[in-house]
Amino acid sequence: MLKIDDKAIDFCLPNQDDVEICLRDLKGKWIVLYFYPRDNTAGCTTEACDFTDAVVDFSDLDAIVLGVSADSTKKHRNFIEKKDLGITLLSDESTDMLQEYGVWQLKKNYGKEYMGIVRTTLIINPEGIVKAVWEKVRVKEHVAKIKEELIKLQA
Repeated sequence: MLKIDDKAIDFCLPNQDDVEICLRDLKGKWIVLYFYPRDNTAGCTTEACDFTDAVVDFSDLDAIVLGVSADSTKKHRNFIEKKDLGITLLSDESTDMLQEYGVWQLKKNYGKEYMGIVRTTLIINPEGIVKAVWEKVRVKEHVAKIKEELIKLQA
């Protein structure tokens, strides 16, 4: 898992429209990079909708919001259309980037163990340095906390 003041690991992943998005192309912008388990599940839908509701606020702070999961670009398109989302979702079906970022971990649910994404959010500054990390995120009021931290970091 990346820590505060680590250099963000470069990545190139397809978005919901199969357009490749690379970290290096986003230099000069603040990035809210959030990792979530799966499209169209309760917590993930709430989080995506909360980010969509705040997308103008993040834009005003010169920040771009990127969600990442192992779902396909097609699933992302369906999720965005179904929930009228206004954020960019990236697909890492290979889980290579998820593993590099340390969010692909062993999870337990009802006594069953499996590999999956641990809900995590990073704020990356315009120079590509991680400036904030939230691990094992609880969705409720999470987006508001990220906005507050972003405002502090930019002050």
